[in-house]
Amino acid sequence: MLELSGKRVWVAGDRGMVGSALVRRLEREQCEILTASRAQLDLRDGGAVDRFVADRRPHVVLLAAAKVGGIHANYAYPADFILENLQIETSVIAAADRHGVETLTFLGSSCIYPRLAEQPIREEALLTGPLEPTNEWYAIAKIAGVKMCQAIMRQRGRDFISAMPTNLYGPGDNYDLQSSHVLPALIAKAHAAKREGARRLVVWGTGTPQREFMHVDDCADAIVFLTQRYSGEQHVNVGSGQEVTIAELARLVMEVVGLEAELVFDASKPDGTPRKRLDTSCLEGLGWRPSIPLREGLASVYQTFLHETASGEIKAIHP
Repeated sequence: MLELSGKRVWVAGDRGMVGSALVRRLEREQCEILTASRAQLDLRDGGAVDRFVADRRPHVVLLAAAKVGGIHANYAYPADFILENLQIETSVIAAADRHGVETLTFLGSSCIYPRLAEQPIREEALLTGPLEPTNEWYAIAKIAGVKMCQAIMRQRGRDFISAMPTNLYGPGDNYDLQSSHVLPALIAKAHAAKREGARRLVVWGTGTPQREFMHVDDCADAIVFLTQRYSGEQHVNVGSGQEVTIAELARLVMEVVGLEAELVFDASKPDGTPRKRLDTSCLEGLGWRPSIPLREGLASVYQTFLHETASGEIKAIHP
C-alpha cells in the first residue's frame, strides 16, 4: 500500500469537478497537495508543465485534467477535443516520466469502449470494436493516455496506472446546455422550466439509452484507493452499478427539482451509445464499494446548484 502521508501529490486539473473532488478527498491523507490554476499553468504547454514538475517534484500525480463535454460539444468541436486532450496528456505524463515520478493515475472515460460492447463492459473490451461516433475524437485521445501509461509502466517500471470512471455528477459540474453532459443539462433545464412555469420538459433523444451515474466524491475516493493499492498495466473501471434509462433519470430529476410538467422526447436528436454500464469486478475485488445512492446524490447536487445560482456562480440558464 502506498502511504500518501507526507508525500507531495499534484492534482492536475484541480479546478474541474473531478479534480476538486480529489483535493477534498486528499485533505484526509495528511499529504502536501500541489495545485495550479490554468492562469498559472497551461497544461497544454509541454515546456511549462516540465518546468512545473521539475520545480515542485511531486511524488504522486493524479491526472484529472481534460477538455470534456456532452454530445453537442463533441460533435461540434471534434478537433478541439482530440488535440487539447492529447496535448494535456502528453505534457503531464511525459514530464512525470522524465522527472522520475513513480506513481501517476490517469483518469480516462467509459467512452473509450466500443459502441456496442457487451454489457456490463469489462476492461478487456477496449479496442475490440468501433467507437461511438458522437464522441470518438475524445475517446481516441483518452485511449492514447491509457496506452502511454501502459508503455511507461512496461518500459520504465513506474506505477503509471489508469482508471476509467463512468458518467460522473456532483459539485462543480458544467450546466451550460451547449457543452454539458446529460445529467447537469437535465438539472438546468428542469430548474429553468420550474422557474418559468413551463408545461413541458423537452429531452434530447428517445429516452431509451441506459446510463450509469456516479457521484464525483465516490469517484475521488475510488481513485485515491487505486493509487494506494493497485499496480498493473490493465486499466480499472470505476463505476457505481446504478443504471437507469434517460427517461427514468429525467423523471428522477423532475422529482428532485419539484417540476410538474409533461416529459417530451425529441427523437430527432442523437441518443449516443444505447447502453453503457461498467463491469467493476476488478475494483470490487480490491475491496472498494460506492457509498452515495443516485437519488441522495441528486438531491445534494441540486441544493448545491441552487446555492451557486443564487450566488451568481451559475448564470441564468434557459432551455
